[in-house]
Amino acid sequence: MKTLTCIILDDERGPRERLAILLSKMENVKIIGIEEKPETAIETIIRKKPEVVFIDVEMPRMSGFDVVKEVRKTQLDQDFIFVTGYNQYAIKAIKNEAFDFLLKPVDIDELKQTMERYKKRLLTNPKEINYKDQDLLKCLTERELEILTLIADYKTAQQIAEELNLSKHTVDTHRKNILEKTGLHKTSELVVFARENRLV
Repeated sequence: MKTLTCIILDDERGPRERLAILLSKMENVKIIGIEEKPETAIETIIRKKPEVVFIDVEMPRMSGFDVVKEVRKTQLDQDFIFVTGYNQYAIKAIKNEAFDFLLKPVDIDELKQTMERYKKRLLTNPKEINYKDQDLLKCLTERELEILTLIADYKTAQQIAEELNLSKHTVDTHRKNILEKTGLHKTSELVVFARENRLV
């Protein structure tokens, strides 16, 4: 597996350093830039062309969505993973074609899962997704529907495990099965799918 290059953009020092530490522990991941200002981050992304950019949403002067818009104007095709403390941005992240979103403080296991999904999809083209599909819901078990509903409520795997009195491993297994049955690829798509089908 080739080494994945990434850039981190976050105006807050604590979350920026925490994410850098977590990413530095992962195999085949190389941080080639750490930025705190959106304006300089845009220049760095265009110059260094990383595969993926971890980007905060709320920042002074420019939002993370503004940064994505500016980078896309150059015809570059970087993938973006939003890292935010505000879960209401999830749907907008999808509409901005982000690969995924992570809630602060970033959980190491969820970050690993996101990076594994990203690695698997690097050389594939995303398919057109129909988020409204009641037939797919019928393929899910009661437990899977229960977990999907909690995912759509922005609960982490650990929070779901505690609420349902399950192990985190069991929750992760159910989430993997849900992704396979629905044909989706990431947690953020599950959030949209569940909300479009009025599970929450």
